[in-house]
Formats: sequence, structure tokens, C-alpha cells
Amino acid sequence: MALWVFGQSASHSNSVRSLERLRRRGMENSRSQTEKPRNVCLGSINEGQYESFHLGSTAECFTKCTQSGNEPCNLENLQRYWLDFEYHLVKSHSNTVNMSFLKAAVQNVSTSISEDLFFSLTSSQVPGQVTEDEHAYPDRVRLPRSLFESLQSNRSEVLLAITILDVGPGNLFKGPQLSRKDGSHVLNNRLVGLSLGSIPVSRLAEPLEITFSHQHLPPNMALNCVFWDATKGDWSSTGCSTELRAKRTVCRCDHLTFFALLLKPILDQDTVKSLIRISQAGCGASMIFLAFTIVLYAALRFYRLRFKSEDAPKIHVALSVSLFLLNLTFFVNVGQGPEPRDAACRARGGIFHYFLLCTFTWMGLEAFHLYLLVIKVFNTYFGHYFLKLSLVGWGLPALIVFGTGSAGSYGRYAIRDQRNVTTLELCWFREKTADSALYTTVHGYFLVTFLFSAVVLGLVAWKIFTLPRATTGREQGPSWKGFLTVLGLSSLVGVTWWLAILTPLGLSTIYVFSLFNSLQGVFIFCWFATLYFPSRSAVTSSSGTGRADQVHTTSHE
Repeated sequence: MALWVFGQSASHSNSVRSLERLRRRGMENSRSQTEKPRNVCLGSINEGQYESFHLGSTAECFTKCTQSGNEPCNLENLQRYWLDFEYHLVKSHSNTVNMSFLKAAVQNVSTSISEDLFFSLTSSQVPGQVTEDEHAYPDRVRLPRSLFESLQSNRSEVLLAITILDVGPGNLFKGPQLSRKDGSHVLNNRLVGLSLGSIPVSRLAEPLEITFSHQHLPPNMALNCVFWDATKGDWSSTGCSTELRAKRTVCRCDHLTFFALLLKPILDQDTVKSLIRISQAGCGASMIFLAFTIVLYAALRFYRLRFKSEDAPKIHVALSVSLFLLNLTFFVNVGQGPEPRDAACRARGGIFHYFLLCTFTWMGLEAFHLYLLVIKVFNTYFGHYFLKLSLVGWGLPALIVFGTGSAGSYGRYAIRDQRNVTTLELCWFREKTADSALYTTVHGYFLVTFLFSAVVLGLVAWKIFTLPRATTGREQGPSWKGFLTVLGLSSLVGVTWWLAILTPLGLSTIYVFSLFNSLQGVFIFCWFATLYFPSRSAVTSSSGTGRADQVHTTSHE
């Protein structure tokens, strides 16, 4: 009887467990159908959680968040997660963290210490206090005792957190400075963090020192000490200086945060000299042929009265004048004369900037005139057409230069090699304002004219190569005259400047850009002479775009 009761009880309990397993399995299946997959790389799932499991799963985003964009990531949230990690270390009084991508330690430090503190920063070991011997510990940080003495009035001890973080090759902690695809990157993908928790430390009287060891640098690359500016989401060098040595770099900074070394491409002295010689030779040849273009235009105006009313050659000559003056200011700027005073250097930088913008603007106006001439042929009459173009071509750059000069953006600009030695000094944008002003008023301005000119030139080329087929009603191969026409028009809209987009690919493309771009004046003269000399019949035989009297954009002044 007892055996029967026991068997019935066991059978009943087994049935209950089976039903429970089925119920759980059903709940899991229904949950998996309704819940969306959890994405750690959006930065909210592990927010504020720093156990080993959460650190490891969040660190997987270092490789998942790459340029390919296959994994949706919130870089801002992820970067804040790691910035807050040191505050967590100090708040939780943690001792050490030893993971493959993360080494961290927290140490009690007396504010009444009598000497500087040194900590090792070897990526394979947890940071620890070491001696002053720099040969035994090439990667290290020196914290001056004055840092802790300044805190004596409030506390007798502080908790110091030191972190070594390997951020991998992905997008985290790269920022806009490292998104130009020019080979720039964080050296060894390694960040060093220093923190006293919630105690802010800035503007130190005596800077801290971080020493990074490394092998010999690649050619045309330079190192720069930076810190992560969380307010901008980018690297900054404000408050930091860089001392380059044979196989190590010393960073001195006046605050505590995350630090790194940026490896960025730079031109050495020999390369700079070669590029200057090539540019000077090309610009000299361009200036001669641009002068020929201006003289030829003046002669044609004198001998051909109808030539005065045509707008197309006026636009060509306006571009030639701006390019001639740009080449002239370039010679003055890179010349080896006596070093100008600050006021004179600011004036040089503003004049050079003005003629550069004038050149970009007139190339854009060439594209605009080409659009009216070939694409929008009808109903394009403008009164005082060339006068209005001149107001834009010469006036708009003047407004930009006036605004830039009022902000105090012009001054000395130095190009340095990998040893931080100045290889070339120009009167251009001041180094402190170079990033904002240069990328806005030069790179951004060029990008707008480039996109507009590229679209117009593409449409014109399509018209040139497809129009003969449409008129004859049969398939024809591309005409060599059509190719020559497109090449000639390319010199007017500044295709040689478009080569600047290829310069991040390597040193060879920089040489190609310097050579062809400096010869733009030669190409413009060849096109102008082909169109307007020796006879007007050359206009219709070589290009259907040369006769401005066929366009309804004549000024009628």
C-alpha cells in the first residue's frame, strides 16, 4: 500500500513538473515572438552597470560599431558609458579590473604627499605605482604632488582611478577629426583615463605627464597629445602640449580626463620643398598664359566691335584675372622674404583668401553661364547680366573675407613634420582658428561650387554626346571634338581643383594635384585661343557653346 501511494505521489509530481515545463516553454516562445532583440550597442541596456558581464558585452561594440554601419550604434551613449566608468570605480571603491580590453586600478592617495607619484601604463598589466625610473617603465604617468596639495583644505585623502582602455578599430572615440579617411587614428587604439571621481581637476599649476612609448613613426605622420572633450564629442589639444622623443612621446596636460595620442599625416620638409617647386613652376607658367589670355581679349575687343557685347569671353577673362592674382599672392606667400609683422601677415592671409574665393566663385559662375547656354536655352534674358555676375564674383568673397577677418581668423599658419619641426609657415588662418574657419569658408565653399559645377558639366557632356545621335537618328560613336570640348570646359569650371578630393589617398595624388592644378591657366589660354582666335568660324566648328551672341543672356547695357 505504501509503495502504491508513493508511486501515485511520484507520478503526480512528475506530471506537475511536466506541465510546468510546458507552460514555461510556451511563455518563452510567446515572449520571443513579441520582444525585439536587445541591442547593447545602442548604449541604454547596460547603462550604469559595470559588472564584468556588462563590461564585456559593451566592449563588443568596439568592433561592431565600424564604418560599414551594419550594426546600429549610439556612439554618444557608448562613449558616455566608458567616461562614467571611472566615476563608478571611485564611487564603489573598487580595487582593480583586469580584462583583455580594460585595465583599471583605484588607489588611496594622501593629499599631504611629499613627492610626485608615478604609475605604470603598460597595456598588459593593471596600473600600479612605480619608481621614477623611465627606462624600466617607458609607459607611465607622473602626477605632481601639487595636484594633491591643492585639495588639502577639503580632505586628507582622495581616491585616484587610472584606466587603460583599448577601443579597437571601430568608430568609438574617433570623432570628426578621425573621420576624414586620411590615415589618422588613435595610436594603438589606446586611451588612458585619470579621475578623482566627482572632484573636478583643471588648470593645474603644474601639468601632469603621460609618457607613451612607440616605435619609429611612419613617414609624413605626426603625433599629437589630445584629450576627449565630451562637450564636443571630439578630440581636443587645448591645455595639452606634446614633446616628441626618439621612441616615446610625453604629453603634458593641465586637467584630468581620458587622453590619447593621435597619429595624423603631415608633410616632411623635403616633400614640402618639392611640392613648392612644382607649384611655383606651374603657377609661373599659368601666370604667363593667363596674361596672354587677357592681352588676346583686349586685342579682340579692339579689332572686333561686336566682341565687346559678348558675355562669355568677359567671364573667361574675369576668371583669368582672379586666377592670375591668386597665383601672384601664392608666390608672395611662399616666398623666402623677411618674416612679415603680424598686421602685414593678417593682411596677406586675407588677400590670399579673397582671391582664392574669387577663383572658386568665377568657376561656379562659368558653370552657371554654361547651364544657361546649353541646358536652359530659352527665356534666360537678364538685364546687365555681366554686371550682376561681377557683383557676385568679386563682392561675395569680399563679404566672406570681411567677416572672417573681423573674427580675427587670419595670421600665421605652420605646417610641421613628425618631429614637430616647422617645414612651412604661411600667412593664412591662425592655427587656433584653422579648423572652424578653414573648413567653413574654404572647404565648404569649394564643396558647394564643386557639386554645382560637376552636375552642370555632366549635363553638358550628356548633351554633347547624345545630341548628334538624336539629330541624325542613328547610333554614332563619341566624337573626338566632343571630348576636346568637354576637356576645354573642364578647365573653366575647375576640374583640376577637384583632384584635391583624391589627396588623402597618398603622397602621389598630392603631387598630381599640385602639378595639374597649377597649370590651370595654361589650359584656360588654350581653350580661349581655340574659341576666339584666329577667326570666329572656329567657334562653331570646335564648340557649340562658344558663341555668346546666340544666348539670351547678353547684357544690353
